[in-house]
Amino acid sequence: MNATGTAGRGQDPGASLTRRLAEWAASLRHPDLPERIEEYATSQVMSHLAVVRSSLGHPLGRKLVRAFGTPLAHDPCRAAQVMAALSSCLYYEDSMYAGHVTHASVGVPLAFRRDQRLDGRALLTAVVAANECAARVTAAGVLGPLRGQGTSYTQLMGAVAARLHGAGAPAELWTDAWGLALAMPPWPLRRALLGSEAKVLSAATPVRTALDACDAAAAGLRGADDILEHPGGLLAKFSHVPSPEAVTAGLGTRWHTETLTFKIHPAGAYVDGAVDCAAQLHARLSREDIRDIEEIVVSAARLTIAMDQEGAPYINRERSAIMALNVSVAYNVATALTTGSVVPADLAEPATADPLRWSLADRVRLEYDAGLSREVLRATAPLGEALRQAGEGGRQWLADFMGEGAAAAADVGGPPSATFQEADKAVGARLRVTLRDGRVVTASCRRPRGAAGPETRDTHRELVRDKLALSGTSAEVMDGLERLASLDARQVDALVSRALSEPLPTSESPPTFDPLLESGLPHGA
Repeated sequence: MNATGTAGRGQDPGASLTRRLAEWAASLRHPDLPERIEEYATSQVMSHLAVVRSSLGHPLGRKLVRAFGTPLAHDPCRAAQVMAALSSCLYYEDSMYAGHVTHASVGVPLAFRRDQRLDGRALLTAVVAANECAARVTAAGVLGPLRGQGTSYTQLMGAVAARLHGAGAPAELWTDAWGLALAMPPWPLRRALLGSEAKVLSAATPVRTALDACDAAAAGLRGADDILEHPGGLLAKFSHVPSPEAVTAGLGTRWHTETLTFKIHPAGAYVDGAVDCAAQLHARLSREDIRDIEEIVVSAARLTIAMDQEGAPYINRERSAIMALNVSVAYNVATALTTGSVVPADLAEPATADPLRWSLADRVRLEYDAGLSREVLRATAPLGEALRQAGEGGRQWLADFMGEGAAAAADVGGPPSATFQEADKAVGARLRVTLRDGRVVTASCRRPRGAAGPETRDTHRELVRDKLALSGTSAEVMDGLERLASLDARQVDALVSRALSEPLPTSESPPTFDPLLESGLPHGA
């Protein structure tokens, strides 16, 4: 089957969704990738390595290394598990329509690069195949109770696809592995994600489950091939308004990979617009002005306010769990006003104990903005395309979520997109800062830096190079990563190993792994 064809070409229309998706993805080859898709995938790999490096330099990342080892572990399953934990711990990972797919779709091929002898083209093709499988199933269930990092089945789909594509496995094995991996998907508890450090396992646990499912399928265990669409299957249980047709819509023409949003700040996606506004005002205000702020009003979309409210009960200044800080509009706006940005170091002491930031955070007030909410819903991500895909069911879901009046004013009608070449994500914000002397300064942002849209299509490589540089990556490694598609397997292995082992900005070298901890034995046992 030619991967650039439609979902139905060469396929049995009566086959299950996982069978049809597996047949397409297993046959995907590098020549099938449009140049722009290869470029996106290259930037995605670069950005992912920047995220892992940033986490290695953070106190939470060092705990993960003590628990699970480094991402250079000899066992690729272990390496994939720890890489997923590291890439999810700071809310710094990229996302797409739909889902935070990179923990599996990038982390697994990187972890298996040596065992599978992946050259640059094979690695990038595995990334794209996994992106497409994970994002499509996530999009099919996005109008449901789980969001973002908590959507465990995103990683279950992506990790199976990434590993089996790299292994050249037949479609039959994919179908069984997915059936096994999706049999008991984790359902995370918001209290744990927002109020503890358990969130760092939100991607690592399903990635390991998926890799175990691959081993089980290879040994002959069979999974349910209708695990997605069956009345007792995943979409029925994990979505209020399932859209099973999204799983195979436009295979090879409707590339979810080009809906990528590249994260610039380690903060919740719905906070990024407010952070960009605060960074604008930092450049216009003196240190004395910032201390003299009387009030900060953030005009935001309903999704931004809802996310902030979810995290608010778990904010306890420097004792706050990282995800509570990630989703706090007040903390991130105060940080960007004070420093001009939000970076990984802002999620640890001494930054989180800075009294000026918390004093400013106490002066932040959120206001609902109907216009910004409409912009969010018209864009491809995070919900607009899902609402259009769901049709009448999507309109009813929106009315239940926002109320009949707000839903009617949202104007999200129309057919699903035939392609994602014009995809966008517009979670904007406006800031109004009042100083004690009566001055008022304002800033606005319709689309945050790095969000899917025309600016990011033109500049994503520049953005990810900056992100790598911030993590302490050398120019030589960055240049090598940009040439990833031209590298042989030996060069890929050496380059990725170097990218993960170069000195970090906060320490002389990445943290080491104590082998005694691997077996759970105490020192001296």
